[in-house]
Amino acid sequence: MTARRDQVLNAAIRVLGTKGTRQLTHRAVDAEAQLPQGSTSNYFRNRDALVAGVLDRLVAQDEQAWGLFSADLATITLTLDGFADAVVQFVEELATTARTATLARHAIFLEAAHHKHLRDQIEIRQRRLAAWGAPWLERLGSPHPERDFAALRSLLDGLLLHQCSLPDPDFDPSGPVKALLDGLSRRW
Repeated sequence: MTARRDQVLNAAIRVLGTKGTRQLTHRAVDAEAQLPQGSTSNYFRNRDALVAGVLDRLVAQDEQAWGLFSADLATITLTLDGFADAVVQFVEELATTARTATLARHAIFLEAAHHKHLRDQIEIRQRRLAAWGAPWLERLGSPHPERDFAALRSLLDGLLLHQCSLPDPDFDPSGPVKALLDGLSRRW
């Protein structure tokens, strides 16, 4: 049963990430998942429940990705340049290999502008993400790691939004990432 639910949610992410929020319907998800009509509604009775399920699935994927990112960082001697390089690689992956999921995540964020329950869920998850990210900045010397991580996260969200919305074949996030980290570190 969990495998079928995950199949539905993965299909919903693909619909959101390739066709946008207006196309996220139970019927479209059933078709994308190649399941009989009505399968999605067996798990998610209405669109709000489906969107909430997609958010949960994206968060689970994000936590897995951040776990791998953190594990990679744990294997290197942490320097500002090494951290910047790891962040750049992570952003490049989110903008290419994981582009569909990144677009789906941004679509959910836009939905949250009109739905308080989604905003609340996103806020909880952003705090959890900050709990993972801020310690890296603290290890680099930041006296305000939560604030500095929020600035970094905002930059990354903006870079990803622009690259996924208006793809640039010469996309190189290293300049902005290194400039932000350099500017922050000057205050440390």
